[in-house]
Amino acid sequence: MTEAPRVVIIGAGFAGLTAAKALRRSPVQVTVVDRTNHHLFQPLLYQVATAGLSSPDIASPIRRILRRQANLTVLLAEATGVDRTRRRVRLAGGNELPYDYLIVATGAAHSYFGNDDWERVAPGLKTLDDALEIRRRVLLAFEEAEAESHPAARAAWLTFAVIGGGPTGAEMAGALAELARHTLRRDFRNFDPRDTRVVLVEAAPRVLPVYPEGLSARALRQLEDLGVEVSLGRAVTAIDELGLTLGDERLPCRTVVWAAGVSASPLGRTLGAGGDRVGRVPVESSLALADDERVFVAGDLATLEQDGRPVPGVAPAAIQQGRHAALNIRRAIDEKPPVAFRYRDSGSLATIGRRSAVADFGRVRLSGLPAWLAWLGIHIFFLIGFRNRFVVLFEWAWSYFTFQRSARLILSPTGPAEKPGAEGPQDPVPQRFRLDE
Repeated sequence: MTEAPRVVIIGAGFAGLTAAKALRRSPVQVTVVDRTNHHLFQPLLYQVATAGLSSPDIASPIRRILRRQANLTVLLAEATGVDRTRRRVRLAGGNELPYDYLIVATGAAHSYFGNDDWERVAPGLKTLDDALEIRRRVLLAFEEAEAESHPAARAAWLTFAVIGGGPTGAEMAGALAELARHTLRRDFRNFDPRDTRVVLVEAAPRVLPVYPEGLSARALRQLEDLGVEVSLGRAVTAIDELGLTLGDERLPCRTVVWAAGVSASPLGRTLGAGGDRVGRVPVESSLALADDERVFVAGDLATLEQDGRPVPGVAPAAIQQGRHAALNIRRAIDEKPPVAFRYRDSGSLATIGRRSAVADFGRVRLSGLPAWLAWLGIHIFFLIGFRNRFVVLFEWAWSYFTFQRSARLILSPTGPAEKPGAEGPQDPVPQRFRLDE
């Protein structure tokens, strides 16, 4: 009896999970490898970071999602490299995983444009740990402001800077402004949370630079209506525990969030197929490597041009690429030629705040309440599992009518509680008493 081809999928994000599901009726043995045990709905990470949602609301265990797929095994492990000559995936700890076909969909990480020391004081937003850390810093900043008697020092604690005016940065800045001006406005006695400054910094001349200029201008107005200060056309030149520098201007600020750039997963470099300036791996129209038709790359790790423009690194593109990589594996098994991938642009959305958003559906462009309602519906649709859809919808409704956020717990994702901007642990908490969601 001939053994079924072995398909290894590295990464259980949008691309990897979709590819795995697409192979459920194929005569293959699928192994999904991920260093976490959950699939994460990254577009809503900023809501965990700003206390709007809890981490289980936007994450689901991979094993539960794929539990009914008989031809699939889930492996909790970290892939450290790929040996294409021997067709092996190297795992942390020294083990290897053989494959006949490989899909690499490990996504992207933060990029600080060569200033890696900024990461300590300006965390990015890619994982649940990132979101919990940012939420901890944000909520602790208000607690520090309550205890601070010096006006200038208090003002620094009440200044929040978001670096990067793309969708993540705009959404994060709007959520911070709403948190301060609505959710927390009656919770403190020594200061008024409505005095909080939220500063959005974008080096380009406009926010949401990938959107049409008209929508970008509307997004700017919506941000300003929320009280966000938008700094355009100036790049950050320095960040430390006490603030940041914009050109010659110093901004005292104790909480900084990084949303300005990404770099591809370092696993892509082990494929030996080259890469662009941020490490994304070039692929053929089939999504396979140019010199290896058995290795496919999908999602944020892949770079592919279509009609003279790169396919965007967004969730719909990753989903379509994951499905297409699985299709070409099935065709290869059936000894059929691969078919070219064609990205179908379903539009772009970014929410700014309560009843504020922009949406670009090509010929149809929306802003304000209609775009916000479209954003709500689409995100609910793409969430994994009925439980998550129900809980998120309930939380959003509760927040809308009460202006409250239910996940305002100060948690440490890494162990001891540490105040933002401090050199070492403050008020240590034993690991065995660590709270988690």
